[in-house]
Amino acid sequence: MRSRNPVFSRRGFSRDNGYAGFNAAPQAGGPAVATQGNPYAQGAPYAQPAGNPYAQNPYAQQDQQYGTPPQAPATTGRMTIDDVVIRTGSTLGLLIVTAALSWALLPVDDANISRSYGIGIGAALIGMVLAFVQSFKRKPTPALILSYAAFEGVFLGVVSNIVDNRIASGAAMQAVIGTMAVFAGVLIAYKAGWIRVNRRFYGFVMAAALGFVFLMMVNLLFAVFGGGDGLGFRSGALGVVFGIVGIILGACFLALDFKQVEDGIAYGAPREEAWFAAFGLTLTLVWIYMEFLRLISILNSSD
Repeated sequence: MRSRNPVFSRRGFSRDNGYAGFNAAPQAGGPAVATQGNPYAQGAPYAQPAGNPYAQNPYAQQDQQYGTPPQAPATTGRMTIDDVVIRTGSTLGLLIVTAALSWALLPVDDANISRSYGIGIGAALIGMVLAFVQSFKRKPTPALILSYAAFEGVFLGVVSNIVDNRIASGAAMQAVIGTMAVFAGVLIAYKAGWIRVNRRFYGFVMAAALGFVFLMMVNLLFAVFGGGDGLGFRSGALGVVFGIVGIILGACFLALDFKQVEDGIAYGAPREEAWFAAFGLTLTLVWIYMEFLRLISILNSSD
C-alpha cells in the first residue's frame, strides 16, 4: 500500500516495496512468505523477498540461527520513533522560524504588499522545485529537505500575514490551532484503532484526492483565462465545502503517513529514512494549514 505522499510512494515505507513484502513470491524449498503483515511470519525463510534492501542484513542471519523472527533491534542504523520525532521537529521548527521572520521582515501594507507577495510566491516556487527533486531521489538529502522547509516557511509567513492583516484578524493562529487539532485527533484515532488503514481506505482516499486536485486545476484554469473566481470552487458556499473536504483529505493523508512510518520502523528501515518521514509529514501539515487558512478567509470574506 502506497501513501499518497510522493515521498513515501517513491522510496519510503509502502507495503508493496521491499520493506513489507506484500507482493513477495514464495521462496523455493520453504514456506511461502506472508503476503500480509511481517514477511517473516510463520517461520518464513530468511532470504527476504526480492527487492528488499535489507536482504543481507546481519540481523536476518542471526535470527535464522536461533529460529526467531527478526526484530528491528534497538541499535544504531535502524529508524526509531525518536528519529522521526527529532527530524520532523527540526524540519517544522525551521519552517516556523522562517515563517516568523518573513512575517516580521516582509510588511504587507499598501506600499509593500506587492514586493512581499512577489517574494513569497518566488519562495513557494523554489520550495516546490526542491520538494519535487527530493521526492524523486532514492535517498533523503537533509539539506534539500531543510531548504524546502525554509522556503516554504517564507511563503507561509507572507500569505498568513496578508490574510491575518487584510482579511481576517487572528486567522493564522486559528489555522495553526486547527492544524494541531487535526494532527492530534488523527494520531489518537489511529493509535486507538478507530482508523483502519488498509487497501480499501487507501483506494478511497486516492480517488477522492485525484478528483479534488482535478477540480481545483479546472477552477484555476477558468480563473486564469476567464477572470474572477473561476467556477467558484474557492469562494462562497462551494468554497466552504471544498475547504472542509480539503481538511478531511489532509486528515486521511496523515493516517496514511502514520501507517507508513509505523511500517518503516517495524520492518527495520535505516535511520536515514526518518528524513523521508519528516519530509512527508511536513508536506501533509502544510496542506492542512493552507486549507484551514483558505477556509477561514472564505468565511470572513462572506461576512
